[in-house]
Amino acid sequence: MINRVVLVGRLTKDPELRYTPAGVAVATFTLAVNRNFTNQAGEREADFINCVVWRKPAENVANFLKKGSLAGVDGKVQTRNYEGQNGNRVYVTEVLAESVQFLDTRGGSGAFRGLTDDVAPADRNTQNREMGDPIEITDEDMPFDMR
Repeated sequence: MINRVVLVGRLTKDPELRYTPAGVAVATFTLAVNRNFTNQAGEREADFINCVVWRKPAENVANFLKKGSLAGVDGKVQTRNYEGQNGNRVYVTEVLAESVQFLDTRGGSGAFRGLTDDVAPADRNTQNREMGDPIEITDEDMPFDMR
């Protein structure tokens, strides 16, 4: 069986970081992911997808992402349920993020943060120069709305 989700979108609000009683970090955030088509009014709609990430990546998400940040999430769909305060059963579907990439541009250079976490920022700039001229990407080139 396969359960794999890959999303790119913008955070709808700042991530919420909490710790379990055992001291394990957990961050939750909602990602707005544009649909590939427009509605009858010509407007692009979005899906709002709840995500959860654990441990050190949770702390990184809380420290480096904020409302409006562009992020890529790789993970799986999970469902859970619990009894709400009114006694009704509450069902939750969310993405358990195994990896979160920080995709916002850095200083207008067009370089993406987080795509190569093992390379220091100064090294990334050197690598980009060695590969030749930077590629200009316009909003029309992107498969999602950058606004």
